[in-house]
Amino acid sequence: MDEVLVYSKPGCCLCDEVKAQLRRLQKTHPFKWREVDILRDPEAFEKFSEEIPVVFINGKKAFKYHLDEKEFLKRLRRAH
Repeated sequence: MDEVLVYSKPGCCLCDEVKAQLRRLQKTHPFKWREVDILRDPEAFEKFSEEIPVVFINGKKAFKYHLDEKEFLKRLRRAH
């Protein structure tokens, strides 16, 4: 199963939007996702504080700031 990782932080409207998109997409497409709060992870904060939300698909950086749903689904299909 594909794994999606989202780097975000509390109070980030763009992060909330991406997480809502992932929840919606997950209803019709099988993938697991988890979130990393950059405020609790100093290494992630150093890397991504200016780019959140950042989305990785199967370990590869795929999106920052926004999630294009059509492109996201294409990348999930390509991962197989």
